[in-house]
Amino acid sequence: MIRPLAALALAASLGLAPAPARPDEAPPPGARERWEQLSPEQKEALRERWRAFQALPPDRQALLRDRLERFRALPPERREQVLRNWEAFERLPERERRDLLERFQRFAEMSPERRAQLRAALEEILEAPPRERERYLQNLQRWRDLPPAERQRLREEWRRRQKR
Repeated sequence: MIRPLAALALAASLGLAPAPARPDEAPPPGARERWEQLSPEQKEALRERWRAFQALPPDRQALLRDRLERFRALPPERREQVLRNWEAFERLPERERRDLLERFQRFAEMSPERRAQLRAALEEILEAPPRERERYLQNLQRWRDLPPAERQRLREEWRRRQKR
């Protein structure tokens, strides 16, 4: 699957801007030199992703350009962390990537209040002592190992208790 945002992020990491949106825009300084240093395979992969980007509707292109600008505005250490996270994501097996994307979609669909609750809970876990963190991870693994019907039963039981 071709990921246009990945192409833009790759271009940004190389210092290559996407093709100018308007004829009066110039590529960033040094872009030609960085392009020339790419292998033929890298150039072709970038061209393919660029073609996929150009095939997108203008509103989607604009959204991706905005995201690229936000990425470029990050401090260098944060940009590096984003790229490392992306590379780690790309190394995951397809099934795990799909699961993560589904979870992220569910997270994005939550109310702002619920997202804030989850962020606070995650921060609490990350700041917890190692022993407590380990206990949480063990509980999470046990939860994941449960059959879906058992998880659903436990959720319903928990909700009933919350209503009391």
